Amino acid sequence: MIGLKDFKQVEPYIYEVATSFRDDMQVPARFYADTILLEGLRNDRSLEQLVNTACLPGAVKYALAMPDIHQGYGFPIGGVLATRLPDGAISPGGVGYDINCGVRLLATHLQLEEVSPWLDDLASAIYAHCPSGVGRGGRIKLKTGELDNVMRLGSGWALKRGFATESDLERTEENGCLAGADPNAVSPRAKQRGQGQVGTLGAGNHFIEIDVVDKILDENVARRIGLTAGRVVIQIHCGSRGLGHQVCSDYVKRFQKTIQRFGFQLPDRELVCAPISSPEGRDYLAAMKAAANYAFANRQVLAHLIRRSFEQALAGKVSNYQIYQVYDIAHNMAKIETHEIDGSQVKLCVHRKGATRAFGPGSKELPAAYRDIGQPVLVPGSMGTTSWVLVGTRASMSRTFGSTCHGAGRTMSRKKAKKSVHGAGLREQLESAGIHVRAGSLSGLAEEAPTAYKDVNRVVEVVHGAGIARKVARLRPLAVIKG
Repeated sequence: MIGLKDFKQVEPYIYEVATSFRDDMQVPARFYADTILLEGLRNDRSLEQLVNTACLPGAVKYALAMPDIHQGYGFPIGGVLATRLPDGAISPGGVGYDINCGVRLLATHLQLEEVSPWLDDLASAIYAHCPSGVGRGGRIKLKTGELDNVMRLGSGWALKRGFATESDLERTEENGCLAGADPNAVSPRAKQRGQGQVGTLGAGNHFIEIDVVDKILDENVARRIGLTAGRVVIQIHCGSRGLGHQVCSDYVKRFQKTIQRFGFQLPDRELVCAPISSPEGRDYLAAMKAAANYAFANRQVLAHLIRRSFEQALAGKVSNYQIYQVYDIAHNMAKIETHEIDGSQVKLCVHRKGATRAFGPGSKELPAAYRDIGQPVLVPGSMGTTSWVLVGTRASMSRTFGSTCHGAGRTMSRKKAKKSVHGAGLREQLESAGIHVRAGSLSGLAEEAPTAYKDVNRVVEVVHGAGIARKVARLRPLAVIKG
Protein backbone atom coordinates (compact mmCIF):
# COMPACT_ATOMS: atom_id res chain seq x y z
CA MET A 1 0.00 0.00 0.00
CA ILE A 2 1.16 3.50 -0.77
CA GLY A 3 0.84 6.30 1.76
CA LEU A 4 1.57 10.00 2.03
CA LYS A 5 5.00 9.14 3.46
CA ASP A 6 5.98 7.75 0.06
CA PHE A 7 5.43 11.08 -1.72
CA LYS A 8 8.14 13.73 -1.51
CA GLN A 9 7.48 17.43 -2.01
CA VAL A 10 9.52 18.48 -5.04
CA GLU A 11 8.20 22.04 -5.45
CA PRO A 12 5.58 24.20 -3.76
CA TYR A 13 2.23 22.43 -4.28
CA ILE A 14 3.84 19.44 -6.07
CA TYR A 15 4.37 15.97 -4.54
CA GLU A 16 5.99 13.05 -6.35
CA VAL A 17 6.72 9.33 -6.16
CA ALA A 18 9.74 8.31 -8.22
CA THR A 19 9.79 5.30 -10.55
CA SER A 20 12.09 3.56 -8.07
CA PHE A 21 9.07 3.08 -5.78
CA ARG A 22 7.77 0.18 -7.90
CA ASP A 23 9.37 -1.86 -10.67
CA ASP A 24 6.34 -1.58 -12.96
CA MET A 25 6.15 2.23 -12.98
CA GLN A 26 6.87 3.72 -16.40
CA VAL A 27 6.97 7.34 -15.18
CA PRO A 28 6.91 9.19 -11.83
CA ALA A 29 3.53 9.95 -10.25
CA ARG A 30 2.85 13.58 -9.32
CA PHE A 31 -0.04 15.35 -7.68
CA TYR A 32 -0.87 18.95 -6.81
CA ALA A 33 -2.01 19.82 -3.28
CA ASP A 34 -1.46 21.93 -0.19
CA THR A 35 -1.01 20.53 3.31
CA ILE A 36 -4.74 20.57 4.12
CA LEU A 37 -5.75 18.80 0.90
CA LEU A 38 -2.87 16.39 1.44
CA GLU A 39 -4.33 15.15 4.70
CA GLY A 40 -7.66 14.44 3.07
CA LEU A 41 -6.03 11.89 0.75
CA ARG A 42 -5.67 9.41 3.61
CA ASN A 43 -9.33 8.45 3.27
CA ASP A 44 -9.48 6.66 -0.11
CA ARG A 45 -7.39 4.78 -2.69
CA SER A 46 -6.80 7.74 -5.02
CA LEU A 47 -3.02 7.91 -4.50
CA GLU A 48 -2.69 4.16 -5.06
CA GLN A 49 -4.74 4.57 -8.24
CA LEU A 50 -2.47 7.42 -9.36
CA VAL A 51 0.64 5.27 -8.97
CA ASN A 52 -1.11 2.43 -10.82
CA THR A 53 -1.76 4.70 -13.82
CA ALA A 54 1.99 5.38 -14.00
CA CYS A 55 2.36 1.72 -15.01
CA LEU A 56 0.37 1.94 -18.24
CA PRO A 57 2.29 1.09 -21.42
CA GLY A 58 3.59 4.10 -23.33
CA ALA A 59 3.16 6.59 -20.47
CA VAL A 60 5.36 9.68 -20.84
CA LYS A 61 6.71 12.31 -18.48
CA TYR A 62 4.41 11.95 -15.42
CA ALA A 63 1.17 10.41 -14.25
CA LEU A 64 -0.60 13.45 -12.80
CA ALA A 65 -3.43 14.26 -10.43
CA MET A 66 -5.01 17.61 -9.72
CA PRO A 67 -5.89 18.90 -6.20
CA ASP A 68 -9.51 17.75 -6.59
CA ILE A 69 -8.30 14.12 -6.78
CA HIS A 70 -10.53 11.39 -5.36
CA GLN A 71 -11.10 7.70 -5.95
CA GLY A 72 -12.62 6.62 -9.26
CA TYR A 73 -12.82 3.60 -11.54
CA GLY A 74 -9.26 2.58 -12.42
CA PHE A 75 -7.89 6.10 -12.74
CA PRO A 76 -8.43 8.55 -9.90
CA ILE A 77 -10.86 11.35 -10.69
CA GLY A 78 -8.62 14.34 -11.23
CA GLY A 79 -6.11 12.18 -13.12
CA VAL A 80 -4.11 13.05 -16.26
CA LEU A 81 -1.99 10.60 -18.24
CA ALA A 82 -0.40 10.93 -21.68
CA THR A 83 0.71 7.90 -23.69
CA ARG A 84 2.82 7.88 -26.82
CA LEU A 85 1.38 7.03 -30.24
CA PRO A 86 1.05 4.61 -31.94
CA ASP A 87 1.35 1.78 -29.42
CA GLY A 88 0.79 3.47 -26.08
CA ALA A 89 -2.32 2.48 -24.16
CA ILE A 90 -5.78 3.99 -24.31
CA SER A 91 -7.95 3.14 -21.31
CA PRO A 92 -11.72 3.68 -20.83
CA GLY A 93 -10.99 4.09 -17.10
CA GLY A 94 -8.86 7.12 -18.01
CA VAL A 95 -11.93 8.86 -19.43
CA GLY A 96 -14.68 7.59 -17.17
CA TYR A 97 -18.28 6.54 -17.61
CA ASP A 98 -19.66 10.03 -18.26
CA ILE A 99 -17.74 10.70 -21.47
CA ASN A 100 -17.33 14.44 -22.11
CA CYS A 101 -18.94 15.48 -18.90
CA GLY A 102 -18.17 19.17 -19.04
CA VAL A 103 -19.14 22.71 -18.18
CA ARG A 104 -20.62 25.47 -20.32
CA LEU A 105 -20.65 29.08 -19.15
CA LEU A 106 -23.25 31.42 -20.61
CA ALA A 107 -23.40 35.13 -19.81
CA THR A 108 -26.01 37.85 -19.98
CA HIS A 109 -25.89 41.64 -20.23
CA LEU A 110 -27.99 41.84 -17.06
CA GLN A 111 -26.90 43.05 -13.65
CA LEU A 112 -28.04 41.27 -10.50
CA GLU A 113 -30.43 44.04 -9.45
CA GLU A 114 -32.30 43.74 -12.78
CA VAL A 115 -32.82 40.00 -12.37
CA SER A 116 -33.37 39.69 -8.60
CA PRO A 117 -37.17 40.23 -8.68
CA TRP A 118 -37.56 37.47 -11.28
CA LEU A 119 -35.12 34.81 -9.99
CA ASP A 120 -37.86 32.51 -8.76
CA ASP A 121 -39.62 32.72 -12.12
CA LEU A 122 -36.34 32.06 -13.93
CA ALA A 123 -35.53 29.00 -11.81
CA SER A 124 -39.01 27.59 -12.43
CA ALA A 125 -38.81 28.24 -16.18
CA ILE A 126 -35.43 26.51 -16.51
CA TYR A 127 -36.61 23.56 -14.42
CA ALA A 128 -39.67 23.23 -16.66
CA HIS A 129 -37.78 23.56 -19.95
CA CYS A 130 -34.71 21.42 -19.14
CA PRO A 131 -35.71 17.84 -18.25
CA SER A 132 -33.67 16.38 -15.39
CA GLY A 133 -33.48 13.17 -13.40
CA VAL A 134 -32.22 9.59 -13.73
CA GLY A 135 -33.15 8.14 -17.13
CA ARG A 136 -35.29 11.16 -17.99
CA GLY A 137 -35.95 11.73 -21.66
CA GLY A 138 -36.27 15.08 -23.39
CA ARG A 139 -38.55 16.91 -25.77
CA ILE A 140 -36.20 16.75 -28.77
CA LYS A 141 -37.44 13.94 -31.00
CA LEU A 142 -34.79 12.57 -33.33
CA LYS A 143 -35.79 11.26 -36.74
CA THR A 144 -34.67 7.83 -37.91
CA GLY A 145 -30.91 7.89 -38.34
CA GLU A 146 -30.57 11.38 -36.86
CA LEU A 147 -28.81 10.11 -33.74
CA ASP A 148 -25.88 9.08 -35.93
CA ASN A 149 -25.64 12.67 -37.17
CA VAL A 150 -25.62 13.93 -33.57
CA MET A 151 -22.66 11.63 -32.87
CA ARG A 152 -20.82 12.61 -36.05
CA LEU A 153 -21.42 16.37 -35.94
CA GLY A 154 -21.89 17.27 -32.27
CA SER A 155 -22.70 20.96 -31.94
CA GLY A 156 -22.73 21.18 -35.74
CA TRP A 157 -25.92 19.09 -35.71
CA ALA A 158 -27.43 21.54 -33.20
CA LEU A 159 -26.49 24.45 -35.47
CA LYS A 160 -28.28 22.83 -38.40
CA ARG A 161 -31.37 22.27 -36.24
CA GLY A 162 -31.46 25.91 -35.10
CA PHE A 163 -30.33 25.19 -31.53
CA ALA A 164 -26.97 27.01 -31.79
CA THR A 165 -25.22 30.06 -33.19
CA GLU A 166 -21.89 30.18 -34.99
CA SER A 167 -20.47 32.01 -31.97
CA ASP A 168 -21.53 29.14 -29.71
CA LEU A 169 -19.48 26.71 -31.78
CA GLU A 170 -16.47 29.02 -31.94
CA ARG A 171 -16.46 29.19 -28.14
CA THR A 172 -16.69 25.45 -27.57
CA GLU A 173 -13.72 23.11 -27.21
CA GLU A 174 -12.94 21.65 -30.67
CA ASN A 175 -15.85 23.74 -32.02
CA GLY A 176 -18.12 21.16 -30.42
CA CYS A 177 -17.09 18.27 -32.68
CA LEU A 178 -14.28 15.71 -32.44
CA ALA A 179 -13.17 14.51 -35.88
CA GLY A 180 -13.06 10.77 -36.37
CA ALA A 181 -16.23 9.90 -34.45
CA ASP A 182 -17.83 6.70 -35.75
CA PRO A 183 -21.41 5.85 -34.75
CA ASN A 184 -20.80 2.31 -36.08
CA ALA A 185 -18.42 1.76 -33.15
CA VAL A 186 -21.30 2.50 -30.73
CA SER A 187 -23.48 -0.44 -29.68
CA PRO A 188 -27.21 -0.64 -30.37
CA ARG A 189 -27.82 -0.62 -26.61
CA ALA A 190 -25.87 2.65 -26.21
CA LYS A 191 -27.84 4.22 -29.06
CA GLN A 192 -31.09 3.07 -27.52
CA ARG A 193 -30.17 4.73 -24.23
CA GLY A 194 -29.20 7.97 -25.97
CA GLN A 195 -32.07 8.18 -28.47
CA GLY A 196 -34.38 10.28 -26.29
CA GLN A 197 -31.92 12.08 -24.01
CA VAL A 198 -30.60 14.95 -26.15
CA GLY A 199 -31.30 18.17 -24.27
CA THR A 200 -31.55 16.59 -20.80
CA LEU A 201 -29.61 17.27 -17.62
CA GLY A 202 -29.58 13.91 -15.84
CA ALA A 203 -28.94 13.60 -12.12
CA GLY A 204 -26.01 13.11 -9.72
CA ASN A 205 -23.65 16.07 -9.71
CA HIS A 206 -25.13 17.54 -12.90
CA PHE A 207 -26.77 20.94 -12.57
CA ILE A 208 -27.79 24.20 -14.13
CA GLU A 209 -26.93 27.20 -12.00
CA ILE A 210 -27.70 30.90 -12.25
CA ASP A 211 -24.79 32.86 -10.79
CA VAL A 212 -23.56 36.39 -10.33
CA VAL A 213 -19.97 37.48 -10.96
CA ASP A 214 -19.08 38.60 -7.44
CA LYS A 215 -15.33 39.18 -7.78
CA ILE A 216 -12.96 40.01 -10.64
CA LEU A 217 -9.31 38.99 -10.24
CA ASP A 218 -8.05 39.89 -13.73
CA GLU A 219 -9.88 42.87 -15.22
CA ASN A 220 -8.32 42.60 -18.68
CA VAL A 221 -9.05 38.91 -19.23
CA ALA A 222 -12.51 39.14 -17.64
CA ARG A 223 -13.44 42.00 -19.94
CA ARG A 224 -12.14 40.09 -22.97
CA ILE A 225 -14.35 37.09 -22.26
CA GLY A 226 -17.37 39.24 -21.39
CA LEU A 227 -17.47 39.17 -17.58
CA THR A 228 -17.93 42.17 -15.31
CA ALA A 229 -18.71 42.42 -11.60
CA GLY A 230 -22.42 42.04 -10.84
CA ARG A 231 -23.25 40.41 -14.17
CA VAL A 232 -25.63 37.41 -14.20
CA VAL A 233 -24.25 34.21 -15.78
CA ILE A 234 -25.37 30.59 -16.15
CA GLN A 235 -23.44 27.33 -15.78
CA ILE A 236 -24.42 23.99 -17.30
CA HIS A 237 -22.72 20.84 -16.00
CA CYS A 238 -23.62 17.55 -17.71
CA GLY A 239 -22.33 14.99 -20.20
CA SER A 240 -23.27 12.18 -22.56
CA ARG A 241 -25.99 10.65 -20.38
CA GLY A 242 -26.83 6.95 -20.83
CA LEU A 243 -25.16 6.74 -24.23
CA GLY A 244 -21.71 7.61 -22.89
CA HIS A 245 -22.12 5.36 -19.86
CA GLN A 246 -22.96 2.41 -22.10
CA VAL A 247 -20.01 3.10 -24.42
CA CYS A 248 -17.66 2.91 -21.44
CA SER A 249 -19.32 -0.27 -20.12
CA ASP A 250 -19.17 -1.93 -23.53
CA TYR A 251 -15.47 -1.26 -24.06
CA VAL A 252 -14.40 -2.15 -20.52
CA LYS A 253 -15.98 -5.57 -21.10
CA ARG A 254 -14.40 -5.90 -24.54
CA PHE A 255 -10.94 -4.91 -23.30
CA GLN A 256 -11.17 -7.33 -20.38
CA LYS A 257 -11.60 -10.13 -22.89
CA THR A 258 -8.67 -9.06 -25.10
CA ILE A 259 -6.13 -7.63 -22.63
CA GLN A 260 -4.06 -10.84 -22.48
CA ARG A 261 -3.49 -10.73 -26.24
CA PHE A 262 -1.48 -7.52 -25.84
CA GLY A 263 0.76 -8.93 -23.12
CA PHE A 264 0.09 -5.98 -20.79
CA GLN A 265 0.71 -6.63 -17.09
CA LEU A 266 -1.52 -4.26 -15.14
CA PRO A 267 -1.67 -3.67 -11.37
CA ASP A 268 -5.48 -3.25 -11.44
CA ARG A 269 -7.98 -4.90 -13.81
CA GLU A 270 -9.97 -1.64 -13.82
CA LEU A 271 -7.12 -0.17 -15.88
CA VAL A 272 -7.92 -2.43 -18.85
CA CYS A 273 -6.57 -0.86 -22.01
CA ALA A 274 -5.45 -1.52 -25.55
CA PRO A 275 -2.74 -0.09 -27.80
CA ILE A 276 -4.06 3.02 -29.52
CA SER A 277 -3.11 1.49 -32.89
CA SER A 278 -4.97 -1.80 -32.26
CA PRO A 279 -8.47 -2.48 -33.67
CA GLU A 280 -9.83 -2.36 -30.12
CA GLY A 281 -8.06 0.90 -29.35
CA ARG A 282 -9.18 2.53 -32.60
CA ASP A 283 -12.77 1.38 -32.06
CA TYR A 284 -12.89 2.74 -28.52
CA LEU A 285 -11.44 6.10 -29.59
CA ALA A 286 -14.01 6.37 -32.40
CA ALA A 287 -16.88 5.44 -30.06
CA MET A 288 -15.64 7.77 -27.33
CA LYS A 289 -15.53 10.63 -29.84
CA ALA A 290 -19.09 9.82 -30.91
CA ALA A 291 -20.23 9.96 -27.27
CA ALA A 292 -18.27 13.19 -26.76
CA ASN A 293 -20.02 14.78 -29.73
CA TYR A 294 -23.36 13.67 -28.30
CA ALA A 295 -22.43 15.46 -25.06
CA PHE A 296 -21.47 18.66 -26.90
CA ALA A 297 -24.85 18.55 -28.65
CA ASN A 298 -26.62 17.84 -25.37
CA ARG A 299 -25.15 20.90 -23.64
CA GLN A 300 -25.85 23.00 -26.73
CA VAL A 301 -29.55 22.06 -26.72
CA LEU A 302 -29.71 22.82 -22.99
CA ALA A 303 -28.21 26.24 -23.74
CA HIS A 304 -30.97 26.77 -26.32
CA LEU A 305 -33.62 25.77 -23.77
CA ILE A 306 -32.13 28.16 -21.20
CA ARG A 307 -32.37 30.97 -23.74
CA ARG A 308 -36.06 30.16 -24.17
CA SER A 309 -36.47 30.11 -20.38
CA PHE A 310 -34.96 33.59 -20.04
CA GLU A 311 -37.26 34.87 -22.78
CA GLN A 312 -40.31 33.36 -21.08
CA ALA A 313 -39.42 34.72 -17.63
CA LEU A 314 -37.97 38.13 -18.55
CA ALA A 315 -39.58 39.34 -21.80
CA GLY A 316 -41.13 42.75 -21.16
CA LYS A 317 -39.50 43.00 -17.72
CA VAL A 318 -35.86 43.80 -18.59
CA SER A 319 -34.33 45.59 -21.55
CA ASN A 320 -32.00 42.83 -22.82
CA TYR A 321 -32.31 39.18 -21.82
CA GLN A 322 -30.10 37.84 -24.63
CA ILE A 323 -27.50 35.21 -23.68
CA TYR A 324 -24.05 34.67 -25.20
CA GLN A 325 -21.56 31.88 -24.67
CA VAL A 326 -18.27 32.37 -22.83
CA TYR A 327 -16.89 28.85 -23.30
CA ASP A 328 -17.66 25.12 -23.14
CA ILE A 329 -14.99 22.71 -21.93
CA ALA A 330 -14.83 18.97 -21.25
CA HIS A 331 -13.31 17.22 -18.25
CA ASN A 332 -13.71 13.52 -19.19
CA MET A 333 -11.92 12.90 -22.47
CA ALA A 334 -9.00 11.20 -24.20
CA LYS A 335 -7.62 13.32 -27.02
CA ILE A 336 -4.83 13.05 -29.56
CA GLU A 337 -2.65 16.12 -29.02
CA THR A 338 0.89 17.23 -29.75
CA HIS A 339 3.07 18.29 -26.81
CA GLU A 340 6.76 19.03 -26.33
CA ILE A 341 8.65 16.12 -24.74
CA ASP A 342 12.40 16.52 -24.19
CA GLY A 343 12.60 19.25 -26.80
CA SER A 344 10.63 17.42 -29.50
CA GLN A 345 7.01 17.72 -30.60
CA VAL A 346 5.38 14.36 -29.86
CA LYS A 347 1.90 13.09 -30.69
CA LEU A 348 0.21 11.76 -27.55
CA CYS A 349 -3.08 10.40 -26.32
CA VAL A 350 -3.90 12.62 -23.33
CA HIS A 351 -6.39 11.13 -20.87
CA ARG A 352 -8.13 13.70 -18.69
CA LYS A 353 -10.54 12.21 -16.17
CA GLY A 354 -12.05 14.83 -13.92
CA ALA A 355 -9.42 17.22 -15.24
CA THR A 356 -9.88 20.19 -17.57
CA ARG A 357 -7.90 21.13 -20.63
CA ALA A 358 -6.13 24.41 -19.84
CA PHE A 359 -4.23 25.48 -22.96
CA GLY A 360 -2.14 28.60 -22.60
CA PRO A 361 -1.76 31.77 -24.68
CA GLY A 362 -0.77 31.18 -28.29
CA SER A 363 -2.39 27.76 -28.62
CA LYS A 364 -3.76 27.43 -32.14
CA GLU A 365 -6.65 25.29 -30.88
CA LEU A 366 -8.22 28.29 -29.13
CA PRO A 367 -10.74 30.69 -30.69
CA ALA A 368 -9.11 33.76 -32.21
CA ALA A 369 -10.78 35.96 -29.60
CA TYR A 370 -9.03 34.10 -26.76
CA ARG A 371 -5.77 32.98 -28.36
CA ASP A 372 -3.57 35.66 -26.80
CA ILE A 373 -5.02 35.35 -23.27
CA GLY A 374 -5.32 31.57 -22.90
CA GLN A 375 -8.25 29.19 -22.75
CA PRO A 376 -11.07 29.86 -20.28
CA VAL A 377 -11.21 27.15 -17.59
CA LEU A 378 -14.51 26.59 -15.78
CA VAL A 379 -14.34 25.21 -12.24
CA PRO A 380 -17.73 24.75 -10.57
CA GLY A 381 -17.84 24.50 -6.80
CA SER A 382 -20.11 22.25 -4.79
CA MET A 383 -23.77 23.21 -4.59
CA GLY A 384 -24.20 26.44 -2.68
CA THR A 385 -20.54 27.49 -2.85
CA THR A 386 -18.63 29.75 -5.22
CA SER A 387 -17.34 28.69 -8.64
CA TRP A 388 -14.38 29.99 -10.60
CA VAL A 389 -13.36 31.11 -14.07
CA LEU A 390 -9.64 30.66 -14.74
CA VAL A 391 -7.43 30.73 -17.84
CA GLY A 392 -4.77 28.29 -18.95
CA THR A 393 -1.09 29.25 -18.83
CA ARG A 394 2.15 28.50 -20.61
CA ALA A 395 3.23 26.61 -17.48
CA SER A 396 0.27 24.26 -17.81
CA MET A 397 1.49 23.40 -21.31
CA SER A 398 4.98 22.49 -20.11
CA ARG A 399 4.02 20.83 -16.80
CA THR A 400 0.63 19.13 -17.12
CA PHE A 401 -0.02 18.58 -20.85
CA GLY A 402 -2.18 21.71 -20.72
CA SER A 403 -4.40 20.46 -17.88
CA THR A 404 -5.77 21.67 -14.56
CA CYS A 405 -8.50 20.90 -12.00
CA HIS A 406 -12.20 20.46 -12.86
CA GLY A 407 -14.08 21.19 -9.64
CA ALA A 408 -14.06 20.77 -5.88
CA GLY A 409 -13.66 16.98 -5.74
CA ARG A 410 -15.62 14.69 -3.44
CA THR A 411 -14.57 13.85 0.11
CA MET A 412 -17.65 11.75 0.87
CA SER A 413 -19.43 9.06 -1.15
CA ARG A 414 -22.98 9.71 -2.30
CA LYS A 415 -24.21 6.91 -0.03
CA LYS A 416 -22.50 8.41 3.00
CA ALA A 417 -23.73 11.91 2.12
CA LYS A 418 -27.33 10.70 2.00
CA LYS A 419 -26.91 9.15 5.44
CA SER A 420 -25.37 12.22 7.02
CA VAL A 421 -27.31 15.04 5.30
CA HIS A 422 -31.06 15.64 5.44
CA GLY A 423 -32.25 16.81 2.02
CA ALA A 424 -35.08 18.97 3.30
CA GLY A 425 -32.79 20.64 5.81
CA LEU A 426 -30.19 21.32 3.12
CA ARG A 427 -32.81 22.85 0.86
CA GLU A 428 -33.95 25.12 3.68
CA GLN A 429 -30.33 26.07 4.39
CA LEU A 430 -29.68 26.98 0.75
CA GLU A 431 -32.89 28.97 0.41
CA SER A 432 -32.22 30.85 3.64
CA ALA A 433 -28.92 31.90 2.03
CA GLY A 434 -30.91 33.36 -0.87
CA ILE A 435 -30.32 30.47 -3.30
CA HIS A 436 -33.44 29.36 -5.19
CA VAL A 437 -33.55 25.56 -5.42
CA ARG A 438 -35.34 23.34 -7.92
CA ALA A 439 -34.70 19.63 -7.41
CA GLY A 440 -36.60 16.51 -8.34
CA SER A 441 -35.35 14.54 -5.33
CA LEU A 442 -34.39 15.53 -1.78
CA SER A 443 -32.15 12.46 -1.50
CA GLY A 444 -30.42 13.53 -4.72
CA LEU A 445 -29.98 16.97 -3.22
CA ALA A 446 -28.37 15.46 -0.11
CA GLU A 447 -25.87 13.52 -2.27
CA GLU A 448 -24.47 16.82 -3.51
CA ALA A 449 -24.29 18.67 -0.19
CA PRO A 450 -21.31 21.07 0.12
CA THR A 451 -20.03 19.00 3.08
CA ALA A 452 -19.47 16.09 0.67
CA TYR A 453 -16.87 18.11 -1.27
CA LYS A 454 -13.50 19.76 -0.81
CA ASP A 455 -13.21 23.52 -0.55
CA VAL A 456 -13.17 24.69 -4.17
CA ASN A 457 -11.41 27.93 -3.17
CA ARG A 458 -8.52 25.91 -1.75
CA VAL A 459 -8.38 23.72 -4.87
CA VAL A 460 -8.25 26.81 -7.09
CA GLU A 461 -5.60 28.42 -4.88
CA VAL A 462 -3.35 25.39 -5.48
CA VAL A 463 -3.58 25.45 -9.29
CA HIS A 464 -3.19 29.24 -9.29
CA GLY A 465 -0.19 29.06 -6.93
CA ALA A 466 1.38 26.27 -8.98
CA GLY A 467 0.93 28.35 -12.14
CA ILE A 468 -1.10 25.77 -14.11
CA ALA A 469 -4.14 28.08 -14.27
CA ARG A 470 -4.77 31.70 -13.38
CA LYS A 471 -7.72 33.26 -11.55
CA VAL A 472 -10.01 35.52 -13.55
CA ALA A 473 -13.38 35.72 -11.80
CA ARG A 474 -15.39 34.22 -8.96
CA LEU A 475 -19.07 33.33 -9.28
CA ARG A 476 -21.70 33.16 -6.52
CA PRO A 477 -24.85 31.02 -6.89
CA LEU A 478 -28.33 32.56 -7.10
CA ALA A 479 -30.36 29.52 -8.21
CA VAL A 480 -29.63 25.80 -8.54
CA ILE A 481 -31.54 23.37 -10.78
CA LYS A 482 -30.90 19.64 -10.24
CA GLY A 483 -32.44 16.30 -11.14
